[in-house]
This record gives sequence, C-alpha cells and structure tokens, in this order.
Amino acid sequence: MPATVRVPPGSRERFTQLSNRLEAATARLEDIATSTIELPQAVPALSHAVAPPTNAGSPAPTPAAAASPALKSVPEEPLPESVEDFDAFISQSVDKYVQASNKLGGLIAEQAAKVLEGFKQQRRFLLVSTKAKKPDFSGSEMAVYQDLLKPINEALMAVGSIKESNRGSPVFSQLSAVAEGIMVLAWVTVDNRPYKHVEESLGSAQFFGNRVLKEYKDKDPAQVAWIQAFYQVFKDLTEYVKQYFPSGIPWNPKGLPAAEVAKSIPKPGAAASSAPPPPPPAAGGAPPPPPPPGPPPVLQIKEEGRPADPAPGAGLGSVFNEINKGSDVTKGLRKVDRSEMTHKNPSLRAASVVPDREASGRGKSPAPGKKPKPESMRIKKPPKKELDGNKWLIENYERHSEPIEIEASINHSVLISKCSHTTIIIKGKANAVTVENTQRLSIVVDSLVSTVDVVKSSNFALQVMGVIPTVMMDQMDGATIYLSRESTATRIFSSKSAGINLNILDNDEDDYKEIPLPSQMCHHFDEKKGQLVNEIVEHAG
Repeated sequence: MPATVRVPPGSRERFTQLSNRLEAATARLEDIATSTIELPQAVPALSHAVAPPTNAGSPAPTPAAAASPALKSVPEEPLPESVEDFDAFISQSVDKYVQASNKLGGLIAEQAAKVLEGFKQQRRFLLVSTKAKKPDFSGSEMAVYQDLLKPINEALMAVGSIKESNRGSPVFSQLSAVAEGIMVLAWVTVDNRPYKHVEESLGSAQFFGNRVLKEYKDKDPAQVAWIQAFYQVFKDLTEYVKQYFPSGIPWNPKGLPAAEVAKSIPKPGAAASSAPPPPPPAAGGAPPPPPPPGPPPVLQIKEEGRPADPAPGAGLGSVFNEINKGSDVTKGLRKVDRSEMTHKNPSLRAASVVPDREASGRGKSPAPGKKPKPESMRIKKPPKKELDGNKWLIENYERHSEPIEIEASINHSVLISKCSHTTIIIKGKANAVTVENTQRLSIVVDSLVSTVDVVKSSNFALQVMGVIPTVMMDQMDGATIYLSRESTATRIFSSKSAGINLNILDNDEDDYKEIPLPSQMCHHFDEKKGQLVNEIVEHAG
C-alpha cells in the first residue's frame, strides 16, 4: 500500500500565490524590455497597454497577452525636416533665453516659462500643418483652425498678463520687452513674407530691451546676457522662417482634414497627465514589481549643438568681480627683487634665451588670415576696344606701346575704364567721353558735343584740339589739361580733387601758359549778410 504524503493545511494556497506572482513579475520584465527597445518614442497608449497587477487568486497574464497589439503597430514616423529644425531652434535659442531667465528668477523666469509654452504649442501647430489640408476659413473648419491657434493665443495672453499685473515691479522694462516681442508667435497666421513680422516684433521688443541694455550695461552682466539671448531668438527664428516658410504655412494639399490630424497629435504635456495611477500592492504584503516607464514627452527636442553650461565662477561675472576689488586686485602679486630686473642687470639680458615654442609645448599663434582679393583683381582681363551700338568701349589697356585711335561720330559716346600708361586719340566730333579708374592716361580729343567726365583717376592728361564745352573731374589726384585757342571758354568743374593744372596758349606766342587750379576753400558765415561766404584760398609767391 503506497505511503500517503500529508500536506500541511494552507500550503497549497500559498504555493499557488507564489506561482502567480512569479508569472506576473516575468511578464512585467518582458514588457519593460519590449517598451524600451522596440516601441516608438511617443505612443500614448503605452501606459494603458501593460496589464495591471492581479490579486493572488486571479489567473496571471501570459507574456503574449501582456503586450497590447497597439505596441506592435506602425513603426515610428520620421518628423518632417521643418519640424526637426524647429525643435533645434527651441533647444538652442529659446532654451538659452529660458536658462538666462531662470538665472535671474522671479517674474522674469515665470514669464519665460510662458514663452517656452507658446513655442511648444506652435511646434504642434506646425506638425499638424505638415499632415493636414488647409482648413476652409469660410466654412465650418474655421472653428478647427481657431482651436489649433487657441493654445498659442493662451500662452501669448499669459505673457502679457504677467506684465500688466506687475506695473510697479523693478523689472517692468524686462517684462515689457518680452510682452511686446511675444506677438512674434503670430507669424504662423501671416501668408505674405512672415519673416517680416518676426523682424517687426524684434523692433517692438527693442524699444524696452534697449532700456535694459543701457541701464545694466555696467551694472549687471547677467541682465545684458539675458536681453541679448532674447534678441537672438528673433534673429534665429527669422532665418528659420525664411528657409521653410517664405510665403506662409503651405499645409499639405494631400493631407487629412485638420480636425482629424489634431486628434491624433496630443498637446504638449498631455501624455504625462494621462498616466494611470500606481497599481495597488499585491496580496501578501510584498511590494509589486516596478511598473514599466511611461512614454516620453511628445516634444522630442534635439540636444545636438546645445551650448554647454558655463563652469561655476567662469565668464564675465568673475571678471567683473575681480575688477571690482579695486586696489586689492594686486594683493596676490609677488614683488620682484632688484636683482631679478633685467633692465637693471645687463648680465641677465645677455644670458636670457627665448624658449623654443615646440620645446615648451606652446604652439605658434596663428596669423590673421589675409582677406582675399576681389575676383576682378585676381583675374587680369584682356584689353578690349569695340563699338557697341553707339558706345565705344576701351578697357583694360596697360602700358600699350602705340596710341589707340578710334573714329567717332556725333552720336557716339566713349567709355574708357581701367587703362594705365596708355594714350588714346579720339578723331572726329563725338558726343561725350567718360573716364574712370585710370592711372597715367593721356587723351587727345578733336571736339565734343557734351563733356569729358573723369572719375577716380590719377596723373591724367587731356589735350583738346578743337572745342569742348565742359570738363568735369571728381576724386582726381593730379591732372593736366591743354586747351586750344578755340576752347578757352571751356568750363571746368572739380570736386575732391587736387593737383590740377590748366594750360592755355599765350596770345602772343605759340606756347602754353600753365595755370594751377585752386584746391583749397575757405568758408565763413557773414553775420551782416546773413549767409555763408565761400572764398578761394590763393597762395602767392
């Protein structure tokens, strides 16, 4: 007869409890591994997908049943490039302003939190616009559009409310600068060049912001850094809007209705608030295994390129602290003995050797880079002489051995540019001659209908064989003009010029008489006449 094993009363129930708890713990560990490796980054249903802990007497969930089908659905959809760059803008520019605000604390930090909330809500609006069709503003979809803008508007109103509620605050100028600039959030509603709205918002913020700069320039570097960080938000946003939205929000012509897309994209912070309460403790008094981590926030902001926080005691603050010590700043310096002074001990100067940079481990400081020359200076263009319509073009002649001759008619104008050490002969009666950027250029002219106009040239020579009415010179450094007997009535105008000599034929002899043109003027106000008097300064002798 087989032996009968007696089981103590209650042992079977305790064994069943331990078995159920072990299976529940195994299922939870598998869920944690699945959620941290295979799941998308933002799945709102994650917190509801894990089976809650069971009581001791209930059947334990199996690993297959513990994972909801929603967890293995669609793979993560990549963000549009415009949204990714907006995340980077928030992470770098806006976050830097928020950090500077938190350093100042108080109302400034409170207002900065509302600004950050506004940009987060704007990020959701941009994400919706990439997936949804543009709402019909004339129909029932206008309400949907207003609902999308409502969180942005609420953040905007909150920023202004902080300013209005603290008019007597010592930081009222700071609060006013942010309240004036927060209207920048409305750029998403502008269809024609929205970046202009961003620039105008910066101008509004600078009205009060420049007061902050002026007041704290020499008092508090933290305030200066704060307002500059706020200005940088506008500058970076302008470049972002120019790149992605030069003509406003394009929406998605092939997308779904905006109302449907808006429901599928939770608002910032909604995922955290929808997390279920912690599970009750399991029977038997033992604490349950830790629940799997909840989903990450919807707003995934990039951390690349984010500037590192300055080390404690570093930066402008420590520099100003040292300066403010006054005469105490030199207390830590050692007094040099007379025997160690090289200017009083020639033997020390003779024995001193400049240490080798490589031996001392100190590299040579890089020399400042040379500014590249303009393309026109690096590439030497070939000389050119051609008639283009009614205009003669003579360019890029340098040290030409023979005189350059052209036959001009009454309707021809002549343009001479970038010629040096060259002689040009213009035969016939032309309309006008223009000379620019030349050195040591000589021109022989028969007659002209209009003027010879010379600009930015040096050591210029002009000989008139017939008649010309006017010579105009601007920014000249040295010029010689020879006039014929028929052209003695020629009028010469000069400005910003010096060293101009006029040569006229003597009536008695066939020889030129040189007359220097004055280049110095004297100006004074005549109280009797009530006007300004301009006089030529003549140097006699």
